Amino acid sequence: MAEQISVSHISNYAGREATIKGWVYNRTDKGKLVFLLVRDGSGFLQCVAFKGDLPPDVFEKVMRLPQESSVIITGPVREDKRAPGIPGGYELGVREIEILQEAGLDYPMSLKDHGPDFALDHRHLWIRKKSQWAILKVRVKVMSAVREYLDGQGFFNLDTPILTPAAAEGTTTLFETPYFDEGFAYLAQTGQLYNEANIFSFGKVYCFGPTFRAEKSKTRRHLTEFWMLEPDPAFCDLEGLMEVEEGLITHIVQSVLRDCEAELKHLGREVSKLKAVTAPFPRMTYDEAAKYLIELGKGETDPERKELLKFEWGMDFGAPHEVELTKLNDKPLFIYGYPSAVKAFYMEPWPGRPEVCKSVDLLAPEGYGEICGGSERVSDHEALLNRIRKEGLPEESFKWYLDLRKYGSVPHSGFGMGVERVVTWLCGIEHIREAIPFPRTIKRVYP
Repeated sequence: MAEQISVSHISNYAGREATIKGWVYNRTDKGKLVFLLVRDGSGFLQCVAFKGDLPPDVFEKVMRLPQESSVIITGPVREDKRAPGIPGGYELGVREIEILQEAGLDYPMSLKDHGPDFALDHRHLWIRKKSQWAILKVRVKVMSAVREYLDGQGFFNLDTPILTPAAAEGTTTLFETPYFDEGFAYLAQTGQLYNEANIFSFGKVYCFGPTFRAEKSKTRRHLTEFWMLEPDPAFCDLEGLMEVEEGLITHIVQSVLRDCEAELKHLGREVSKLKAVTAPFPRMTYDEAAKYLIELGKGETDPERKELLKFEWGMDFGAPHEVELTKLNDKPLFIYGYPSAVKAFYMEPWPGRPEVCKSVDLLAPEGYGEICGGSERVSDHEALLNRIRKEGLPEESFKWYLDLRKYGSVPHSGFGMGVERVVTWLCGIEHIREAIPFPRTIKRVYP
């Protein structure tokens, strides 16, 4: 009997009989030949049916086989550099075919281009398209590379709550839900505060899961539900944190280049730019970045662009500012030492400059902007209590968090990495909504 294989392993079976199970992505008829492009989840493979190899009634069915019909095909594997597919370069002769279901002729996601609203309304079918599959395949590799790297560096993956009693980022834009007799609970913006509790048990930890932001942002870089990685190591200062980020991002990029080159090429991604992403990454203080942007704005003559680039010390960077800063390098760029007023309450003040905190953002090149944001945390009990009071946060809700500074407090740091932002950058795509299987935005919760 022929061995059942995955398309991704097709190169190991040249000259042998094999069986694949999948779905018809496309069909081309050429008289006595029918070319089926079949996907099985691991890749896309050209299958060639010759009229003389099949019973007449079966060949007639193959000639009419609709897109997305489910099939089992057995035949010889042949190497052919011209054969399309992912990975490509091989094809399967159709000696036997079992048609499990002929798909309906009214399949809405045909291979023609569709508008974004139509595509999103049919996201459950859109993810079958080759481009969407390639993007999500890269996402899978990003997530596995994250775990591979951090586990190898001695970090422990610990889960943190999705339902929380209060805001973690000092904002009121939260998704709230009635919680029995306890009043309201909120969908977590971050697992970071609970991660900080975990470090005192495990030393180096990370959480990895969905987070939620209720800001009414409509930009191409924002989702209301997204996946965030948050590593938190104890006995780690800001410098040490940047070293963790460098190692992690470099490992992710190299893993994607190694295992998803065919997917990147299908997406038209210029992989030479990703090959340049190696440690160390360039660094710039917020003060230096602010000075650069202010001077850039002064020299701009176009009124519309001048308004976009308008900047003064104390502001947070908007997308146009990040684009300009990332033009300075072909690698991700660290910017550190942000004003405390634009960052969260738990960030350690800079020595001698209380208006600045030990924070750092990592900006992806090519205008993709922030992919990681983190800081050294306030480790002193009284200093943290004063920040909570200054921000007007509910002190009782943070009692447990303050306890962490009373019993064996140590310097510690952490950062968050948005998975979808990293995938968007690596794939070179325009909008973050394609970097997650089922995007949630302020105007979309279906399907």
